[in-house]
Amino acid sequence: MALLERVSTLIRANLNDLVERAENPEKMLKQVILDMQNQFIQVKTQVAIAIADLHLLEKKQKENQDKEKEWMRKAELAVEKKDDALARAALERSMSFKQMAVSFDEQIADQKTQVELLRDALNKLDQKIMEAESKAELLIAQHRRSKAVGRASDASAKAGDKNAVAAFDRMKNKVQRESAISQAKAEIGGEDDLDRKFAKMEKEEQVERLLLEIKQRKSLPA
Repeated sequence: MALLERVSTLIRANLNDLVERAENPEKMLKQVILDMQNQFIQVKTQVAIAIADLHLLEKKQKENQDKEKEWMRKAELAVEKKDDALARAALERSMSFKQMAVSFDEQIADQKTQVELLRDALNKLDQKIMEAESKAELLIAQHRRSKAVGRASDASAKAGDKNAVAAFDRMKNKVQRESAISQAKAEIGGEDDLDRKFAKMEKEEQVERLLLEIKQRKSLPA
């Protein structure tokens, strides 16, 4: 799906690298955030459509299951009335509806997978938007400071004959900035790792709670 491919590209976008390469970092970051917000709206719409389609498939399957039971009841009634021919016809009808109900299983499974993919993309994009918005000002400020330091270093080098010192200062500033960018990347990675840990913890707690509820309903020891 082209939409998911575009979303995946935005999710993988490295804001630090984008700022480094952009001629106008502030304009570029605003555009990236706008693109993310537009894609978020599209994915959210697709999630709603996918869920609606899933409910429709489940409804059709339920209708066929109900008709299967209804015709089975009619077949039993025909047997009670000693009308085997009518009973056979009712059984054939019941089997037909059962087959149609089963045929929906694969479609429903595929649709559920699609819903989960879209929901996952929506959540990741939402997190990326929050990350972009919180990091945008910091990255822009870093870029402005870097440009100011570069201009000052160039001016100092042109004003005197201490070219070696000026070159050393520029190298020092570059190293410091690269270190700051690396730290920012590490912070972003750490936040993602922390989110995953909490998500895993919450999922495990939910599983244990559901397991306990089942055991309690069945009067089994916890």
